[in-house]
Order: sequence, then structure tokens, then C-alpha cells
Amino acid sequence: MRRLLLLLLIGLAVSVTSCRNDFDFESKTGGLEFSKDTVYLDTVFTDIGSSTYTLKVYNRSDKNISIPSLRLKKGTTSKYRLMVDGMAGQVFEDVELLAKDSMYIFVSVTAEVADVNPTDFLYTDQILFGEETNSNHQKVELVTLIQDAYFIYPGRVQNPDESYTYDELNLGIDGNGDPITIRGRFLEESNPVNGNELHWSNTKPYVIYGYAAVPSNKILVVDAGARIHFHAESGLIVANNASIHVNGGNSTTAALENEVIFEGDRLEPDFSEVPGQWGTIWLTQGSTNNQIKNLTIKNATVGILVSGNDGTSTPSLTLENTQIYNCSNVGILARTGNIEGKNTVINNCGQAAFAGSYGGSYDFTHCTFANYWASSTQTCIILDDYIETETGEQIEALTSANFKNCIIYGSSNLGLSLKKRGTFFEYNFDHCLIKFADYSNQFANNTLYQFSVNPRFVNCLIATNSTVNKPDFKDASNNELIIGEDSAAKGTANNIYSTFNDILNNSRSGATDIGAYNWITFE
Repeated sequence: MRRLLLLLLIGLAVSVTSCRNDFDFESKTGGLEFSKDTVYLDTVFTDIGSSTYTLKVYNRSDKNISIPSLRLKKGTTSKYRLMVDGMAGQVFEDVELLAKDSMYIFVSVTAEVADVNPTDFLYTDQILFGEETNSNHQKVELVTLIQDAYFIYPGRVQNPDESYTYDELNLGIDGNGDPITIRGRFLEESNPVNGNELHWSNTKPYVIYGYAAVPSNKILVVDAGARIHFHAESGLIVANNASIHVNGGNSTTAALENEVIFEGDRLEPDFSEVPGQWGTIWLTQGSTNNQIKNLTIKNATVGILVSGNDGTSTPSLTLENTQIYNCSNVGILARTGNIEGKNTVINNCGQAAFAGSYGGSYDFTHCTFANYWASSTQTCIILDDYIETETGEQIEALTSANFKNCIIYGSSNLGLSLKKRGTFFEYNFDHCLIKFADYSNQFANNTLYQFSVNPRFVNCLIATNSTVNKPDFKDASNNELIIGEDSAAKGTANNIYSTFNDILNNSRSGATDIGAYNWITFE
């Protein structure tokens, strides 16, 4: 009886197995469907790896299939890389795909300018499904633009353990007497690869790795139309007695042909407005005669970091037609700085648009300080006269902080933060539009904010709630801070200060507008 039962069980198992065809695959070329006919990989710099892109492949049939050949047309010489079923390579055989199922193919590329078509700088290839000799073979195009650039990066030496030691810049000594260093190197006037690194032209973009430093007694000159891209944890340092001159100009087309742009080195559209992709432009103590015109800074940690001044009454930094967007920390962070700004626009910063910390001297005219950071708790302007140290507070006089015809407005209720510890705390707001909606009356008795009676606020428009004295920005969340015809800033500036064109080079005349922009009628 037991033998009979065993035979029955074996027979049942055999019959069930013989009926299963889940893992029977038919070799087949053709009949596949794809999520796209062409995979466009966004622009990358020469010899820099791209992001990874996806292609989805569908088997719509009722049969399991085996694709006899899945390969890049250029084979193992291709600069593209594929990931198929967890395997990396350029050529694959007998790739299995179940009935009514799909699979992902991941695509990336690292190519050089020498590899591309010289007429359009495109690097191309094809993913072939089946051999080209088979009339049923299918293909998906691969296309990416490879852009040439000047690369500035610290030198490195390989250690016996195959790690690397990189060139470093000495930033001083910490509280324990240990040196403070950062990966980077000084720019050279006669670099064997890049030529004069102290003159950045508009012939090719520049890509910076680590921190590039302007040596003492040298000037970094940046031409109109230059494009500077910073890698993660990279930036620019201007040393003691050194200077930076950004000579951008007014543009007449959407290509911003004369604007200078500092941003990250991720060129994909998904990264175009992502904060904190790189470090900062750091003007160290003693840097002098820094002049910035028609510069856009995007996606930094701190747009411009100003550590001290050059010890003279002349501003150590002058800004004209400068835009700073999407900083994960502060747009301009100055500690005892000396700055003069005209037509400066800052928006979307994780802490503040402008922070004048530890005293200093500041003068801004026709500027727009906005902050529409997503959490709505950030302010626009911070002014204070102290820093916290291990031994307690240190105070430095705020000798002057003048804001004339400026907009100070954001998604936070309070656009202005004033913190005084010392005796000299000189600030003046003249014909400014300021958001200060103190719903809880926590500042009602604070003399620093007595807008109606404090002589430091002259003819200012105070937005005490979200419905009065609105700036009517075109699209603040997308950094479009031009004002419309319904703006409270329209025609309410003090034209005594309106002696220069607006940030778009439009003439200011008659009843001028508060902020960096003349008003327009929105389309």
C-alpha cells in the first residue's frame, strides 16, 4: 500500500512539472516595446560621468522570451555603460524576459570631447536588441552632449596604500593650535594646461574641484558671459590683499549672453534649482577692492561669505546687478563686512537672504531681499553686532546699515531681525517696503521695531499682514521677483536715490519703484 501511494505521489509531481512552462523561454528577436525611442542623457562635461538614465523594455506577448543579443552598437569600445538584470557591461546574450513583463535598462556615459561629432558635440550610440543581420532586430538611440571645459583642481599624490594626498590651503589655526586646512590650491598665472587661471574668459566653461584661491596681491578677472561650475564641497577663496573683479554685462536675449553665472556642475534640469550643491565665494579678512557686476550665483551653501574688511572706509565689496538664489544657508553672510550694493536681488535661502553679523558697514540701494524658502520660517535680513565664542560674547560696532528703496519681504511673517548688544548700532531704512506681521505682539515694546515713531524708518511701507503693502512679485517661488502694476512698491521710492537704471537696464524716471526692478504689466 505504501509503495502504491509513493508511486501516485511521484506520478502527480511529474504531471504537474510537465504542465509548467513558467521558465520555458523562446528565443525571439523583435516584438518588444520601449518606454522611449531615444534616451537623451543631459549635457555633461568632458570626461565627467553622467547621471544614470532608465529605459523600460516590455514583453507584451503571452510567451516567455529570450533576447539572443542585447548590446551597444559600438560594443566594448562604447563610452556608454548599461546595467541589465543587475549586470554591468556593453554586450549581453540570452537576456530572459517573462510573458507580460518588463525590465529596466540603466544607461550612463563618460566621454571626452575627442569622442564626439565635431560639428555638434554629440556623442551617440544605439542599444541593439538582436543582431543587425536579423531583419527583426530593434534599436533604441542614445544621445548626449559633451561639453568641453577648463578644469581647475588640486594636485594629488598617491600613497603606498593607494590612497591619495591632495593639495590643501591653510586657513589658519584653531583654538587648539592645530592648522585649519581645506582641499584646494592657488590659481596660477601660467598654468601649463589652463593658461592664465587668473583671467576666466567666456571661451569655455570652468569647472572647479576643491577651493580655488586668488593669491595675495593678485586679481581674478572674470569676463562677461563666463560660466563657472563648482563641484560639491568646492568654491572660491580671495586671500588677504587679493581681489575678484566680475565684469558681467547686460544681456539682450534669454541666453544671458553677457551675464556671469556661478553654479554647480550638475547640468541636468532636475538640479537647476537645488540648493547647497557647492560651497561659497569667500572673501577673507583683508581682501580688497572686490567688484562684482552682473553676476548670478545659484545653488550654493552661502552665496558670498565676507570675513571682515580691508580696514579702510572704502567698501571692500561692491555689488551691482547681482542675483543670488537657492542658498541652503545664507545669500550674503558678512561678519564685520564693508559692502555697497545696488540692484542686488536675493531669494530662497535656508536662514536669511542677507546677514550682517558682528557689526560692520553696509549700504544697499534699490535692492530686493526676498525669502520664499519652503519652510516659511526664514527671514530676509539679519543685523546684529556680536558673535558667540567659548569665552562669551564679542561685540563689534554696527557703524552703519543703510537700506534705501529696498524690498524686504518673504513667506515668513517677519522679514527683519535686529539684535543689538553694544552701544553703536546704526541702521536706517529709507522708503523701504518691509514685511513685519507681528501677530503675537512679541516686538510691540521693542524700540528697535517702532516703525511709526523710530526716526531710523523713513517713509517705509510696513506689511503688517499678508493683504497690505504687497510687493506683487511675478513668481517668487521661481525667483521671478519683478514687480507688477498692483505692487505697493510701484511709484513709492525716493527718486533722489534712483540715479541708475534698474537691474534689467531700464531707465528709472519720474515716480520710481522700490526694489531692483521697475514694474511691468504681467502677461
